[in-house]
Amino acid sequence: MLERLKTFARALKADLLALSVAVRDPRTPWYARAWAALVLAYALSPIDLIPDFIPVLGYLDDLLLVPAGLWLALRLLAPEVLEDARREARERPQRLGRSAWGLALVIGVYLALIVLAGWWWTQRGGPAR
Repeated sequence: MLERLKTFARALKADLLALSVAVRDPRTPWYARAWAALVLAYALSPIDLIPDFIPVLGYLDDLLLVPAGLWLALRLLAPEVLEDARREARERPQRLGRSAWGLALVIGVYLALIVLAGWWWTQRGGPAR
């Protein structure tokens, strides 16, 4: 079981590296590039949707959201772009590190969600009286 998890983690890291290469490929459509950038930003961001210190739920986003987002991002890529990106990621190993741009993007998305929730709350009249 532990060996399967290690293999899954290595495959996930390899696909994240390939995705980071595919984002810069001009053959990647804008919508796939945008989704891939969000997935990479979330995966590399030090801020999680559910903080890790919350028992069980804290790791659920890492175990479900990142692989699900990665799966969709890989499906949005053309097969030849994905193959070229995987080949380049294998030939020129890069390091996925924490990204200031990723942090800024995730914070921006969270702030936009908070503003949207506040707007929705005020539109429906606020708390019941």
